[in-house]
Amino acid sequence: MPSADRMAYAMADAADRPRLGAAHGAKIAVVEKIAARHPGEPMLVIGQFIDQLEEISERLGADLITGKTPVKRRQQLFDAFRAGEIDRLVVSKVANFSIDLPEASVAVQVSGAFGSRQEEAQRLGRLLRPKADGRTAHFYTVVMRDTQDQDYAAHRQRFLAEQGYAYTIMDADELEAAAEAD
Repeated sequence: MPSADRMAYAMADAADRPRLGAAHGAKIAVVEKIAARHPGEPMLVIGQFIDQLEEISERLGADLITGKTPVKRRQQLFDAFRAGEIDRLVVSKVANFSIDLPEASVAVQVSGAFGSRQEEAQRLGRLLRPKADGRTAHFYTVVMRDTQDQDYAAHRQRFLAEQGYAYTIMDADELEAAAEAD
């Protein structure tokens, strides 16, 4: 978190802190780096806060699906994603349940329902199905360091580690270096 925002975060009401960390604008640049690292791969960006998702959708040039998206339009977008006509979707928590997108190979979680282990498992489950062409799936969680967002992420990570999943923790700068090495 930029130093100018750290004081505002520290002084914020306890009820506001989760959103300040989870929906911080610095996450958007990281999402763009991840998207650049996986060009053309079917990617979902998943989050909790609509204004954050709207900005990501705009920056990535991707369609956005929220609870306000009409069911017919949602279905059109999901069908286009499944058919490979579009390779990016930004989705709110409306996509946590009962959405079948088996060819998605990249998911980027930018915000969630605090420390919900169930939500993380649902999101991860969207990705870890075998791909028709043998591609490997990638699940990223973008976390704001030194905030409650980091605490919630650690809670979810412990649960998934107990289930046998492995994590690699990278700083945003390391992600950029890894992308350049690819």
